[in-house]
Amino acid sequence: MDFGLAKRYKDTNTKEHIPYAEGKDIAGTVRYVSLNMHNGIEHSRRDDLESLGYVLLYLIKDNLPWQGLNIKDSREEAEAVKKIKTETSLETLCEGYPIEFYNYIKYCRELEFDSKPDYNYLKKLFSDLYIEKDFEKDGMFDWFEPKRSVNKKDKQGQERHKPIRPELRKKNKLLPKGSKLNMTPP
Repeated sequence: MDFGLAKRYKDTNTKEHIPYAEGKDIAGTVRYVSLNMHNGIEHSRRDDLESLGYVLLYLIKDNLPWQGLNIKDSREEAEAVKKIKTETSLETLCEGYPIEFYNYIKYCRELEFDSKPDYNYLKKLFSDLYIEKDFEKDGMFDWFEPKRSVNKKDKQGQERHKPIRPELRKKNKLLPKGSKLNMTPP
């Protein structure tokens, strides 16, 4: 998340949601912006969450269908990315990965501009998946090397790990390859 682009979604005086607006320019990395932002709609919480969904998919898949277009002009690139995002179904985008990714992005895309997202529902999607996959809460993440590569201790005396080099990352380490997407809604 680029908090340099952050802004209030409620007016500080009236406490009302910011007004819906069109004709806005894209703010942020084109790869991750929501479809609404591609369409020039003022962004709100729903768009931040949709963007986070693309980031999560990128982390698990190592790429998104609209990456690597090799277009120099930023406006042309944004239009090409928008076209691919629009034409790529959620089923195709999330194919081979747990239904939670599909449900997350679908939920975000269905939110109204001024809707308050159900953050507990979204967190539960992935915490339940974590439990279902029987992951061990050991503080190790996909991008860390094994403990033998410890280089420092943090303020609490816990060992910190060096980030793993990208070429050493195992693709789809968190979820078994070939897991089928169950399109049954929650």
